[in-house]
Amino acid sequence: MRRLLLRIPPRLLSIPLIALFFVAPARATISYQLSLAHPEQHTFHVKMTIPDVKDSVAVQMPAWNALYEIRDFASHVRQVKAANESGPLPIEKLDKQTWRITGGGTIVISYDTFWDEPGPFATQLNPEHAFINPAMILMYVPDRRSEISNVSILDIPEGWHVATPIFLGIEFTPMTWRFKPSTYDGIADSPFEIGKFDRFELPELSPKISVVIHGKMEKRQDFETKLAQICKYELSLMGGAPYEKYLFIFHVGEGAGYGGMEHANGTAIAAPNENVLLSISAHEFFHLRNVKRIRPASIGPVDYTKEQYTKSLWFAEGVTSTYERYALVRTGIWPKNVFYAEIGRRIGELEARPANAWQSAEQSSLDTWFEKYPIYGNPDHSVSYYTKGSILGVLLDLWIREQANNAQSLDDMMRAMNEQFGKTGKPYRDREDLEAACSQTARISCKEFFDNYVSGSKPFPYDAYFAFAGLKIRRVVHTSPQIGTQTSFEISEDEGANEKQKRIRAGILTGTTEKAAAVAH
Repeated sequence: MRRLLLRIPPRLLSIPLIALFFVAPARATISYQLSLAHPEQHTFHVKMTIPDVKDSVAVQMPAWNALYEIRDFASHVRQVKAANESGPLPIEKLDKQTWRITGGGTIVISYDTFWDEPGPFATQLNPEHAFINPAMILMYVPDRRSEISNVSILDIPEGWHVATPIFLGIEFTPMTWRFKPSTYDGIADSPFEIGKFDRFELPELSPKISVVIHGKMEKRQDFETKLAQICKYELSLMGGAPYEKYLFIFHVGEGAGYGGMEHANGTAIAAPNENVLLSISAHEFFHLRNVKRIRPASIGPVDYTKEQYTKSLWFAEGVTSTYERYALVRTGIWPKNVFYAEIGRRIGELEARPANAWQSAEQSSLDTWFEKYPIYGNPDHSVSYYTKGSILGVLLDLWIREQANNAQSLDDMMRAMNEQFGKTGKPYRDREDLEAACSQTARISCKEFFDNYVSGSKPFPYDAYFAFAGLKIRRVVHTSPQIGTQTSFEISEDEGANEKQKRIRAGILTGTTEKAAAVAH
């Protein structure tokens, strides 16, 4: 096992040029140089070297990454130039994100790109640190994305460190850090945190999980303990670690941004405090399986030039939110009353939106590309696939447990998806394979559930389904001149629940089934 972050002598940390390079294949590779000179100007100076060009080459800047939103990263780019050994070359811009350079041999393209946006979905360079989502600043050759590439970072301010999920180890030749070979897509999936940050490894976890923190935590030891609990639980749930190393990048504090972005071997998360960081961490760490490895065919391979539509975000994101809350209650970080209150709050959010009557979970998934338009966020225009999907996850778990007499659960469905798709690398079909895995788990057809509540927009049967676990839902109507009429949903335990209901309730709260209990005894 290789440690993601090594203790490096201080004199080596202040090297002005650090090359992050990959093992070279037989042919020459595309390489990138990024200069961080004058970070107060918020401008990355990029050189892209493309060998083996015949006559001409086209390069593109991604139109989207990190969010399901066309953001046109080319709009940040200025002063694109190109040359080969003979001198400057002509450049023709073909569309908003594509340039064609006429010339042959080894071509060097240079450009500047301005970034000063906080958070895990953006890129930032300022006097305090650099955070880089590589797809936001690196162009690519469309038909050469599968080649192994080299990346070098120059002019790193003295005392700044580098952390990234692709960090394999360190072998020092002068001013060199060695990284794992990767394609453009691999680089795009590996954010960089560069600056003065705290770092540590989570205890009693193998393979190692490393953490870097930009900002200040008030109760780091408590946070470290709870984060380790979450990781241990989710790894145990899904049968171990699918990575050789993993990295949490945390941005903490007001103005740090908000949210989390999953990557195959790491995550970047921003939040104002530790409590919010923990919730987002439980979500992002579960993405190790759901999305990064259990992946819908409709969003792969990545097309950086345009929207890619999928009906499965309710499962990829929404059910991941279900497991975010399961992890928090099943590890004891949340007491059960907080868990019940959180489910009630999410139901209230969903039911307060008139669009819930007509927009299905699948349609909400397809329409995610509208989210940048303010009107789409109005309650009568849309529902969130995060919210609707997270409630569907709980209802599906309750339904499976009821049909299987609490011998099977949503956990078993997730493990079946992992066996069939996560471990094999085969993407799943949006509804077909999810419904099949559900039916396989429940040992009864799930078609009606999917017809009504996933593809359709029928009202969710809260009372009937929560009764499977001996839970009651109380609707409380609030009226005031300021807010009008609103309904909140309060979930409580039915004191008259029978033994089966109590077992299903315990299964939801602890992640057990009758099968698991039988094995344990």
